Amino acid sequence: MDWRAGTDIGGTFTDIAYIDHEGFLFTEKVPSTPDNYGRGVVEGLGGLAVKQSLDLAGLSEMAHGCTVATNAILEGKGAKTALLTTAGFRDVLELRRIRVPRLYEPLYVKPSPLAPRNLRFEIEERVAADGSVVTPLNEDDVAAAAEKIRASGAEAVAVCFLHSYRYPDHERRTGEILRKLLPGLFITLSIDVLPQIREYERTSTTVINAYVGPPVRRYVEGMVNDLKKSGMNADVAIMQSSGGTVGAGSVLEKPAQIIECGPAAGVVGAAYLCEQLGIASAITFDMGGTTAKGSLIESNQMIYAENYEVGASMSTAGTIAGGAGYALNLPVIDISEVGAGGGSIVGIDRAGAIKIGPESAGAVPGPACYGAGGTKPTVTDANVVIGFLNQQGLAGGSVPIDPSLSRRAIEDVVAAPLGLDPIKAAYGVHEVANATMVRALKAVTTYRGRDPRDFAIIAFGGNGGVHGAGMARSLEVKRVIVPAAAGVFSAVGLLVAKRSVTVVGAFASTVAALSTDAAAPVRSALEVQAAGLLNVDKDDIDFEYALDMRYVGQAFELSIPVPDKSISSDTAPQLKEAFEDEHERRFGHRFDDGNDVEVVALKVTATARTGAAPQRLRAHKPATEPATRNVYFGDNFGFRETPVIGRGDLSDTPRKGPLIVEEYEGTTVVPPDAVAHLDRLDNIVIDLEYVR
Repeated sequence: MDWRAGTDIGGTFTDIAYIDHEGFLFTEKVPSTPDNYGRGVVEGLGGLAVKQSLDLAGLSEMAHGCTVATNAILEGKGAKTALLTTAGFRDVLELRRIRVPRLYEPLYVKPSPLAPRNLRFEIEERVAADGSVVTPLNEDDVAAAAEKIRASGAEAVAVCFLHSYRYPDHERRTGEILRKLLPGLFITLSIDVLPQIREYERTSTTVINAYVGPPVRRYVEGMVNDLKKSGMNADVAIMQSSGGTVGAGSVLEKPAQIIECGPAAGVVGAAYLCEQLGIASAITFDMGGTTAKGSLIESNQMIYAENYEVGASMSTAGTIAGGAGYALNLPVIDISEVGAGGGSIVGIDRAGAIKIGPESAGAVPGPACYGAGGTKPTVTDANVVIGFLNQQGLAGGSVPIDPSLSRRAIEDVVAAPLGLDPIKAAYGVHEVANATMVRALKAVTTYRGRDPRDFAIIAFGGNGGVHGAGMARSLEVKRVIVPAAAGVFSAVGLLVAKRSVTVVGAFASTVAALSTDAAAPVRSALEVQAAGLLNVDKDDIDFEYALDMRYVGQAFELSIPVPDKSISSDTAPQLKEAFEDEHERRFGHRFDDGNDVEVVALKVTATARTGAAPQRLRAHKPATEPATRNVYFGDNFGFRETPVIGRGDLSDTPRKGPLIVEEYEGTTVVPPDAVAHLDRLDNIVIDLEYVR
C-alpha cells in the first residue's frame, strides 16, 4: 500500500506524521540528529513504519520541512560567498536602508554582510532604468573576478547588476562565464531569484540565496541518499516559505525559498484547520524547542510579508519592526519568529533580570533535566519545576527526565542570584518566556493594525499548549485552540499542503494606466515559469495574481490580490481602493486623490489541482489512568492539586480548570480561571475568564 508522510526537523525534535485512509493521524517524535539531520528523518520514518505495519518501500511521497537554511544564517555557517555587481554599487549591502531596529541606540551596529567586502567585485557594465544599455558588459572584468574568487576559496557567487530585471543579458552572460571558469561553485543570478526593482533588496536576496545554497544542496542530496539506502524511493517535496510544496530539484536551484519552510508548514496546517472549523480569522502560535513563531490567518487567507528580514533576534516583516536582519524579498508567509522555545537557555542579564535565549540547548545536550550533560537551565526545566510537565518523561515518556536536575539548574542560575524561592523563580522564567514570545504575536497583529482581541489563538508545537493560555492572557484573547497532534502539527501541515509556487516579475505601471495588453506578456511568462517549477501541465494548475502597489514616490509596497483574476482598466478603481484601504489599516492614513498609485511587480501563485487533503483529521484518544499533580500557577492561585488527563477525558461539555492534558506529542495547560472542551474535530478549546 502506498502512503505519504510529513517530516519536520526542528532544533530539538524531528516530527513525523502519517494520515491513514480513514483520516486517523499517527505520529512519531524522535530527537533531532544535528550531525546528520537526515538520519533522524530515516529513524523516525522507520519507527512509524514498524508501529503501523507500513512497508518502507511503499512510501510514495515525503513532504518535508526543515530549518537548515535558517540555521545557516543565524549561526553564520553558510557558504563563503562572493558578489559581482555593477561598478559603483559594491557597498549596497553595507548601506542597506536608513533604518535601525532600536530608535534610541545611536551606536547600533548593522549586521555584517553575508558577502564580505573583499569578496565583492565591481564589473564595468551599466543598464538604464528603461532597459537601454549605457555601458556594455566588460567580460575581462568578469574573468578577473573569477580568478580572485577561485583563489579565495569561495563556494558560492551571487550576481546582481543594476536594472537587470529590465535587461537581463549582462547577468546571463556573466553567469555563463562564471560557470565555465568556476565549475562546481554555486552560481546564482538576481534575475532568477528576484527580477524586480530595489537594488538593496534584490542584492540581499540574491546573496542570501548564494549563501545558503551549498549547505541546502548538501543537506537535501544527503537526505535523499539516506532515504534510498534505507529502501525508500519516495518523491521528496519540500515546503517553501510561501506555504506550498515543490520538488526537491526546484529547491536546489533556489534554496532561499525555504528559509521559513518549517514555520510555514504550521501556518498551512492552521489555515486548513480554520477552514474545517469555519473560523475566518486566527492567530497562530507555534512554540518549539528553539524558537516561537506567530502568524495571522485573516478572512480565510494566510498573510504574506512584503518586506521580510531574517537573521535578526526576531525574524519578521520589516516595514515597521525591522532593520536588524537581512532583507529577503521572496514570497514569505508573514511569520514573526523569536529565539524563545522550550530549549532556550535561561540566564541573568547585566541588569539582574531574567533573560530567555536566543541560545538554545538544542537536542544535544538538551535541557538540564535530560541528564545528557546540560547544566544550564532552560524554559523546559522551569516548566518541569512548577509541575506543568510530566516529572517522569517527555514525549509520552519516550524521553526520560530527572526533575531534580531542573530544580538544581534553576536554583543555581536564577533563584540564588535573585534571592528567590526556586518555585517562584521557575514561574518567573515561564512568565518572562511568555513576555518574550508576545513580541512575535504583536508583530503580526498590532504592528499590522489588527487588534489581537478580535482573534482566537491556535497553539501548537511541542510547547504551544503549555504556554498558549498564558500568551492569550497577555493579549486579552478569549479563546485558545490546541489541535490534535499539536506537538507535531507542522508535520501535519506538510501533509495537507498543496503543490504550489509563487513567482514574481517586474511590471511597472500607474494604476490609472493599467491594461490587459500590458499585463498579459508578464503574466503569461510567469505562468510558464511557475508551471515548470511545479512540473505540472498548465491546464492542471489554478492561478492567482497579486500586484505590489505603492503611492508614487513611496519606498515600500503593499501586495494586493487581483479581484476576479483580471488586470485591466475595468478593475483599476477596485485595485486602487483595496490598496488605500490596506494602507490606511496598516499605517493609519491614506493620501488624497491627488496622489497616484503605481504598480511595480506582478506575483503569480500557481497551485496544482492534484493531491487533495484529507476531509477530516481524526485523533486517537487512548484511555488514561486517573492521576493528579501538584502544580504552581503563580501568586494568584498558588499550588493546586491538578487532574492530569488525556484528550479523550474531555468532551463537548466544558470542564473547569486547572487541568493538565498530557499526550505523546505534547502537553496542554488549562489554568484555574479557564474551562476546556473538545470540539467536533477533537481540538482542545480553552476559554479564558476575564474579571473586569
